[in-house]
Amino acid sequence: MNQNTLEQLHAMKLFGMANSFKALIESHSLEQYTHDQMVAALVQAEWEGREHKKIAHNISQAKFRYTASIEEIDYTYPRNLDKNQMLRFTDCSYIKNAENILVSGATGVGKSYIISALGYQACIMGYKVGYYNLQKLLTALRIAKADGSYLKTLNRIEKQDLLILDDYGLQPLDNNACINLLELIEDRYGRRATIMSSQLPFDKWYDICTAKTIADAIFDRLINGSHKIQLKGESMRKKR
Repeated sequence: MNQNTLEQLHAMKLFGMANSFKALIESHSLEQYTHDQMVAALVQAEWEGREHKKIAHNISQAKFRYTASIEEIDYTYPRNLDKNQMLRFTDCSYIKNAENILVSGATGVGKSYIISALGYQACIMGYKVGYYNLQKLLTALRIAKADGSYLKTLNRIEKQDLLILDDYGLQPLDNNACINLLELIEDRYGRRATIMSSQLPFDKWYDICTAKTIADAIFDRLINGSHKIQLKGESMRKKR
């Protein structure tokens, strides 16, 4: 009977239940449970298995630059990183409230790791995340306009609960790139959260967009209601 039950659980793709039930059989623990306890234990195992699978899928789809976690962020290195502020981000309320996080700091101070850690935490909390190098994304959008897949690409990005744009400002953005960035930000404004990082200080971000009218529209939407992390100090890679 137990073997038939295991086969039926597998056939219904209830793998969490099947693995838990098999473990109970092999450990001779079945008699320790009442019927309701057994049902509760199997359902809990199935739920945890599906949640783990969902988290793993979200992390895989996000394509993070680093494997990172908020718990492993180094606060001993003097770079003006507020631990209390980072811990407040762990509940992902900024995503629920469609608020943005802007990160600035010189190369090597850990910007990409920090925003990757925020993205991992969002995946753990059940959110869909997209992580992009901004310059590569804008190039992909330019190509998408040429081959007719632009709107489809925008719609796919728009569905991400959290959009992470890394390395803003590596080079000036021409008029077309500014328009594409504006459409990304406009689609998310007031509805979805965005994280953006740059080597430039915040007061220099505006200058990267050569189309100043479009820059006004981008940063009016991006900065309004945002959280700022201004990192300081020398490169951590150089120190190591």
